[in-house]
Amino acid sequence: MSALAKTERVWGTNGTHQVPYWVYTDEEIYRRELKAIFGGASWSYVGLEAEIPNAGDFKRSQIGETSVIVVRDRDGVLHVLKNQCAHRGLQVCRQEYGNARAFQCPYHQWSYRLNGDLSGVPFMKGVDGHGGMPEDFDRRDHGLTKLRVAVRNGVIFATESQATAPLDDYLGPKMLKLFDRVFDGRKLNVLGVLRQRIPANWKLMFENIKDPYHASLLHVFLVTFGLFRADNPSSTVMDETGMHSALISQRGGDRKASSATQEMAAFKETLVLRDPRQIEVVKEFADPATVVMQTIWPNLIVQQQANTLATRQIVPVGPNAFDLHWTFFGYEGDDEAMTARRLRHANLMGPAGFVSLDDSEVMDLAQRGIHDGEAGAALVEMGGRGREDENHIVTETAIRAFYGHYRSVMGL
Repeated sequence: MSALAKTERVWGTNGTHQVPYWVYTDEEIYRRELKAIFGGASWSYVGLEAEIPNAGDFKRSQIGETSVIVVRDRDGVLHVLKNQCAHRGLQVCRQEYGNARAFQCPYHQWSYRLNGDLSGVPFMKGVDGHGGMPEDFDRRDHGLTKLRVAVRNGVIFATESQATAPLDDYLGPKMLKLFDRVFDGRKLNVLGVLRQRIPANWKLMFENIKDPYHASLLHVFLVTFGLFRADNPSSTVMDETGMHSALISQRGGDRKASSATQEMAAFKETLVLRDPRQIEVVKEFADPATVVMQTIWPNLIVQQQANTLATRQIVPVGPNAFDLHWTFFGYEGDDEAMTARRLRHANLMGPAGFVSLDDSEVMDLAQRGIHDGEAGAALVEMGGRGREDENHIVTETAIRAFYGHYRSVMGL
């Protein structure tokens, strides 16, 4: 009998304002997620075109736990290939980035073209009349598995499913507008990559970004210097499915104590920075937003915080850990001052960021606490129990919407 059957994992009738703790810890639930979500009818983010600009360039990426190769062939066509030899299942690509003429399995040296086609099999005809592959063996039937690929304004997505809707429909009009705000067709310039492993369930990362209200309490740096406060003009918006959402906020001009800071014991309105350039923001988009954090099901966060831009790719590593891959970028037309500003503001983010360090710590603490009482449930009722857009950030509405879709996909 499976662990799921033994423990009778039933969500119950409490909607999505209470999330049972076992969704973060149960191994069988996690295995179902890999199949139904990452292997299902979803477009997963795998990289940026700017990471593989030239013919033969490749990067290794992941969809759930599945290793894939994102590669540009000799004709400039993009491919996403499952990193699994058709012979005995070995990974044929072991480098994170590189340039190649072909991929070759290290075990028996089966070779593959950049489009995934099998090009060479040593001893296919045998040696001196001995061995060899069967007469009906056809190399055309044994290439690397090719995934469907969708590219929008330099961002690459892939899926194994033939049922996944076209990317534009998948994102929907509201999310597409926010996506195109950052990825507007200008060529991107990759500024750097950071990676970290966080000992927490992958869904806690999505929750963290879909939960704007924590940021006005946990992130003392943001609140102290006015970059993000509960009394700043803000909104929380979702697509109609609940899959995707965005937190949008505009920096306020007031750093003084108010009802938005009275709950914070660490708030000091007189605190100043030795280098104020760390919080100087230059307007670069048509709208006034200085923070837009967009989450795209099932593994992408598109980040604008001040003038730093990045994608964050979520890679699950079992039910109790995930890897977070940050790719910081700008635009090819940026001048030296803007590039320096983007890099300076990037200090807010990443594993040791002035802000994001807080998130890593609390997600670790959350996973530890959940394990101490798996029969309980997370209470997600800030702002009520609905799943509607809000014109403020004191809400958990986007988390409730996320779990509405999650329950449907997972059959819970």
